[in-house]
Amino acid sequence: MDPLIILRRLSGPQFALNPDLIERAEATPDTVVTMVNGNKYLVCESLRELTDAIRDHRAQIIAMAEDMVVDAESGRVLNSGAQGNPPHLHEVAKADSPVVPIRSREA
Repeated sequence: MDPLIILRRLSGPQFALNPDLIERAEATPDTVVTMVNGNKYLVCESLRELTDAIRDHRAQIIAMAEDMVVDAESGRVLNSGAQGNPPHLHEVAKADSPVVPIRSREA
């Protein structure tokens, strides 16, 4: 999973952007992305396409985290879910373990 989203500059070339560092985005009518450090980017994507890309990116991160299997003693990732259906966190973690699943699988 790449921690960046791919956008296209208004002038044409693609670039990768960390969506966690976006402060705001405006449609003026071109989409202007302002980063937390003040840098601004004009992108070809509409405001809707940009927000959809950010939402999808974050959903993928959450889905991957839910499928991770972490060893309760070492804290190491045993399986990331990319190879089929791994056991879930509650199946490998001890009762006194600090590892907590994002949401219960029984719900």
